[in-house]
Amino acid sequence: MALDSKAKFKLKKVIKSLKKHRGRHTELVSVYIPAGYDLNKIIGHLSQEQGTATNIKSASTRKNVIDALERMIQHLKLFKSTPKNGLVAFSGNVAEREGQSDLQVWSLEPPTPLNIRIYRCDKEFITGPLEDICETKEVYGLIVMDRRDGDIAFLKGKAIIPLSRASSNVPGKTRAGGQSAQRFARIREGAAKDFYKRIGELAKEEFLGRAEIKGIIVGGPGPTKYDFVDGNYITDQVKQKIIAIKDLSYTGDFGLKELVDKSQDVLANEEIATEKKIMQLFFQTLATESDKVSYGEKEVRRALEMGAVETLLISESVDDDKIEEFEEKALELGTKVELISTETREGVQLRDIGKIAAILRYKLQ
Repeated sequence: MALDSKAKFKLKKVIKSLKKHRGRHTELVSVYIPAGYDLNKIIGHLSQEQGTATNIKSASTRKNVIDALERMIQHLKLFKSTPKNGLVAFSGNVAEREGQSDLQVWSLEPPTPLNIRIYRCDKEFITGPLEDICETKEVYGLIVMDRRDGDIAFLKGKAIIPLSRASSNVPGKTRAGGQSAQRFARIREGAAKDFYKRIGELAKEEFLGRAEIKGIIVGGPGPTKYDFVDGNYITDQVKQKIIAIKDLSYTGDFGLKELVDKSQDVLANEEIATEKKIMQLFFQTLATESDKVSYGEKEVRRALEMGAVETLLISESVDDDKIEEFEEKALELGTKVELISTETREGVQLRDIGKIAAILRYKLQ
């Protein structure tokens, strides 16, 4: 289950806050309770750990660990049972100066069901499993090619990640002197088949056995892509994952971007398609009804305070505190918020026109 941009932003903010804290010794407590697990068993385990902590030689470390566990136990007792998706809690003395005490406790229900159980005392809070939740799990494979060049990449969330590139030895259409047309055609065809085999091998190396790949999309100019897919150049396990073939004007990096643009029907439920769709609506409205949109922090703030904003668009390049400020105001007014990355062409355009924009409910005077 993919997180929406708002849930992901809030979780990333919690992670960022937790990662600021460092213990002088292994005295910061992290607890992950899986969905459906008996909360009383966790509390009992933490009580046992308190007893074990009395054996810690350092007096200050011993006190900090025992106090952190006690604070954690008392906090967990506030819950009648483990929340639906499980529970994550952190506790420890986060005072900046040694000898001072600033005992804090945090807890949150993760946005997706938790299936791991962790108890750990360390010099830092254990945030890795929460960071994994933020990661986009669904990945697509991309193959862009013609008879000259081939590129293989991942599409992960909104990011295109290049993997492999190959160029062919297929000669141009002009024949070398003295060669018959038939012989030259055979040479070209043989070189093309060798190239297809190379691309097939690269696809096998990059995609075979990768369970996270939801599908593979192939594209390129002309009929080459169909010759490649229909021929015996790709291992069956990889071929079975091909979900679309698209006609393109380009290869290389431009071709990869064009393939993503032209595959929005396939990627309809993915973040990149959602983000591009809302940004395209903004720019289309800007071009046809410019008084139904607003952009730039000052102008958007004014529209938001008037209750005129239907959808608020915020670049992820905006400072976290400012994002939170705008989100809270939007929530009060029933305004939808979309956080836009800078990993798409449209996201870069938003960043360049002021980082904050809005689609309005009505025209402003």
